[in-house]
Amino acid sequence: MNIKKLDKRAIMPKYATLGSAGADLYALLDEDIVIKPGETKLIHTGIAMEIESGYVGLIYARSGISLKKDLAPANKVGVIDSDYRGEIMVALHNHGNLDRVVEKFERIAQIVFTKYEKFEFNLVEELNDTNRGTGGYGSTGTK
Repeated sequence: MNIKKLDKRAIMPKYATLGSAGADLYALLDEDIVIKPGETKLIHTGIAMEIESGYVGLIYARSGISLKKDLAPANKVGVIDSDYRGEIMVALHNHGNLDRVVEKFERIAQIVFTKYEKFEFNLVEELNDTNRGTGGYGSTGTK
């Protein structure tokens, strides 16, 4: 995958282990920042990507930073389309009750690449019936 550094200080995404599905994304900050409880801040990474057509980059929380610091992407899962060429940024939200610090060059999120399918949408009067039918939230029980 082609990566462009938009700032010479930017850190390339890295897989932490051989079995890692997500590559870590790093904060590109001039100084550490504080995210207050309930606040969201847009964190720069200083990189842009050339994602192959037919793939999408999905930005997920890192389990460590979300568990220990209550910080996770505000939109839960960010979507980076294959035709986007701008800077990859992460909107980090503080879900906790304490001020949290994001340090310069800290690993802030992870990106997973996956194939996707596109569908043609057809307007119909009726949908095929299933056993579940229109049963919604909780309709299949809890156990």
